[in-house]
Amino acid sequence: MLAAREQLDVVKRGAVEIINEDDLLKKLERSVESSKPLKVKAGFDPTAPDIHLGHTVLLNKMRQFQELGHEVIFLIGDFTGMIGDPTGKSETRKHLTKEEVIENARTYRQQIYKILDPGLTRIVFNSDWMSKMTAEEMIQLAAKHTVARMLEREDFKKRYMAALPISIHEFLYPLIQGYDSVMLKADVELGGTDQKFNLLVGRELQRDYGQEAQSLVLMPLLEGLDGVNKMSKSLGNYIGITEPGREIFGKVMSVSDELMFRYYELVSSVSLTELEGIKKDIAAGTLHPMEAKKRLAVELVDRFCGVNEGANARAEFEKVFSRKDIPDDIDVVEVPWDSDKMKLAKVISATAAVPSSSEARRLIKAGAVEVDRQKVTDVDAELSADASVVTAIPFNEVYTIRIGKKRFLKVVPKK
Repeated sequence: MLAAREQLDVVKRGAVEIINEDDLLKKLERSVESSKPLKVKAGFDPTAPDIHLGHTVLLNKMRQFQELGHEVIFLIGDFTGMIGDPTGKSETRKHLTKEEVIENARTYRQQIYKILDPGLTRIVFNSDWMSKMTAEEMIQLAAKHTVARMLEREDFKKRYMAALPISIHEFLYPLIQGYDSVMLKADVELGGTDQKFNLLVGRELQRDYGQEAQSLVLMPLLEGLDGVNKMSKSLGNYIGITEPGREIFGKVMSVSDELMFRYYELVSSVSLTELEGIKKDIAAGTLHPMEAKKRLAVELVDRFCGVNEGANARAEFEKVFSRKDIPDDIDVVEVPWDSDKMKLAKVISATAAVPSSSEARRLIKAGAVEVDRQKVTDVDAELSADASVVTAIPFNEVYTIRIGKKRFLKVVPKK
């Protein structure tokens, strides 16, 4: 086991704030002296079925604690998930059904082992204790916090000042999250910066129940592909860890150079010393940013899709984008033809590659569509389902359509 100070240096990588650092160092020192691992908790509400790269910021930190020899507790908030975390929300969250939460929790268990060591990970569900709590016990828990304290939360404060509704059950969320730390006797809790209020409630409740307050490690929120907003599936700016390797690789290659460095720091296993070397080489002109980005993309694909998959995804990417070739693995879509010929925009829309025919026309007009390697800019261009029907685009039994830079489809006319 590393010395306490060395462990603290590892924990501090990428962290925005540690509450408080001196206390955490003392806990690490006690752990080293007694050879007793710390209990490190992180909670995840199963509000969506997929884990994306943003979630892995916490998972990577949990993996670091595992490698330092500590006990990692992955808490699935199946009970709190039915409430919905009000953090950062301007309105009450939609309730998830118990069935939705259970199904999402099942997929979480399948995905987290892409990062965490299965043999060193303890998975718990907060319904194990919350579903057994009596009404009397819930009242006792609620009595440990005040409405005034709750309204110190920025999101609650904004809603209150704007006369927007705040449901009573939303006040219970931070209390239950904090009570999880009491039940688990957590030494450390990990969370995003947006979770600071909830995590602090955990410290207060632990003291109320006669426990030593947990230390907090607050991690930044990872920006999505747009480089502006928090990575989110609802915003479409995410990289899912269960996506095909070529999709992960292509998405990583689409981020800005500045965001690439942030991804390196928060989700890569490259050491900070190596990262500084990469930055210096790019600044000196001895390393192209695209090569650094490819290195990052290969690492992430290997981690989430399997060893050597990163090299395969890189070769596929370079085949398509460097040599302008067509990839080998393309989705084949049968499209019903309503007559012998059909407008290209309507064909593209029918494949569901774009949300509407108007969006397809916009892409065609912008020169972002190719049919059988030929760029098409005529929004009224037509494809034929019959070799005898003359159109501006030569007939083909299977049309290869390229939409934008990355999307390829093989379209089979179905008469």
